[in-house]
Amino acid sequence: MLIRAGYDIRFETTRPVPTLANLSVHASRNKDLRTAQRIMSVPDVPLYDYIDSFGNICTRLTIPAGGITLSTGFVIEDPFLPDEVAPDAQQARVEDLPDEVLMYLLGSRYCETDLLSDIAYAQFGSIAPGWARAQAIMTYVHERIRFDYQMARPTKTAWDAHEERVGVCRDYAHLAIALCRCMNIPARYCTGYMGDMDLPALVGDMDFSAWTEVYLGGRWYTLDARHNYPRRGRILMARGRDATDVALTNTFGAVTLSRFQVYTDEDRLGVVQP
Repeated sequence: MLIRAGYDIRFETTRPVPTLANLSVHASRNKDLRTAQRIMSVPDVPLYDYIDSFGNICTRLTIPAGGITLSTGFVIEDPFLPDEVAPDAQQARVEDLPDEVLMYLLGSRYCETDLLSDIAYAQFGSIAPGWARAQAIMTYVHERIRFDYQMARPTKTAWDAHEERVGVCRDYAHLAIALCRCMNIPARYCTGYMGDMDLPALVGDMDFSAWTEVYLGGRWYTLDARHNYPRRGRILMARGRDATDVALTNTFGAVTLSRFQVYTDEDRLGVVQP
């Protein structure tokens, strides 16, 4: 399937503000792009890209006094297959995990394994290690949290989401990641586009989405506690330990978000540039 995706985001500020953005499709999906993907700015300002330690494409810029509009639009080819289900995927012993995976067992800014360990062992200690345990965690989080856009806040952690029992996709992801790590399942945070083309009805205003990847059977698998069933058409933008590593923008000064529009639709016209 050809998917047309993009965004139009506006920031207001009264003075220049250095900014770091994770607003590009992840480098692992570059081969699937069928049109160029470029971040455009109005006014035109210098943009500089680099690859961080997680493989994300990060963009540096300075928002000028008066503000800036950042936008992009592209077409990407996607197999539009559901997230893979692997009930036989085994959980490795910690001592057998690759060095680069170990960081995804540790507590992080939004995933407090120390506060959630007792809950995790009480809920999942009797479940066989591996896929069954990871899926049980997703189901628990799915049933524990009620989705509500109005209850989002940037300071909410996995522990907060567990206790308040309400949140948005990033809260589902943070709680699922923290509980997986408590049970020695490496887990990382992902953000990107996920449209509603695979759903029977519209689910509200389009936004970026967050989900979880778990390391089982020697590879990473996608799991999504918010939806708790295999979805189609994910377009990865960035991954890391939690939302700290993949924030859409980090601004080093005061700015106001005045416009935020995201779209993800099937490109029925098949407009593909050579």
